[in-house]
Amino acid sequence: MTEDGRLLRGERTRTAVLDRALPLATTAGLDGLSLGQLADTLGISKSGLFAHWRSKEALQLAVIDHARQQWTDEVIRPGMTAPRGVRRLWAVHDRRLAFYEDGHLPGGCFFANANFEYNARPGVIRDRLAVQLSDWMAFLTSLATDAIEVGDLRPETDAAGIAYETESLGVCAVMQAPVLGPVTFRHARHALHEHLRVLATDPTLLPELT
Repeated sequence: MTEDGRLLRGERTRTAVLDRALPLATTAGLDGLSLGQLADTLGISKSGLFAHWRSKEALQLAVIDHARQQWTDEVIRPGMTAPRGVRRLWAVHDRRLAFYEDGHLPGGCFFANANFEYNARPGVIRDRLAVQLSDWMAFLTSLATDAIEVGDLRPETDAAGIAYETESLGVCAVMQAPVLGPVTFRHARHALHEHLRVLATDPTLLPELT
């Protein structure tokens, strides 16, 4: 086998492991992951996994990065196709809720679960999660700022406040949905929709909700 062939096969194995580890982490917890468990699930040797990750911590960090890439592909990129301004901010929120509703991950939101799990546990895992959360909040704030700058939202609008409210609604919806049902996603949509309509210079930019 050529070097390129070995690299391609190794990358496929790595991706397959991370594809399995990510949903598992939403139900068993990020700390609940183990190389042995994943090897058994995938029918490969534990020693084979050590070729990719030398420790459980290395695997956990890789899962966080894999989850971030999935979030980018499934939430951010689709949302960014909407026109700049309040419509783009709304589209990202709507796409996020649709991602949860579609059941991509059995335990709901990887990042919400992992942040709760590691908030009081200092170390490299918490630090990596903190970077992700900071980047996400900065992204939401930038969307709200853009909406103000293009004139879609009133100039006195608090962009950081909008970002906080958007994040709070998303997390609350996905955490409550297993108990209260999908109505939580409807509430999360309507709550932000009504708030943005109040702040919008042209409320008709936002779609009608049923």
